[in-house]
Amino acid sequence: MKAIVSVIGKDKKGIIAKVSAKLYDMDINVEDISQTILQDHFTMIMMVSLDDTNESFSSIADVLKKTGEENGVEIRIQHEDIFNSMHKI
Repeated sequence: MKAIVSVIGKDKKGIIAKVSAKLYDMDINVEDISQTILQDHFTMIMMVSLDDTNESFSSIADVLKKTGEENGVEIRIQHEDIFNSMHKI
């Protein structure tokens, strides 16, 4: 199964590294990544594969939310199908 991880917040060093490390720790593979900085605002979207993880979707969401809170950014994860459906309208 694939999912979309979005990260938004004030730019600072290490955001990509910290999010990627958490995903790695949960055996989640980053398949594609796009990030940009608009003035001092950081935005990133990652396509990830959940095929190899033993974690539940809700526990992944909780870990990412906590990671975001610790780093001053907002991190969300959505199933790919939900993300695609939301963006067809």
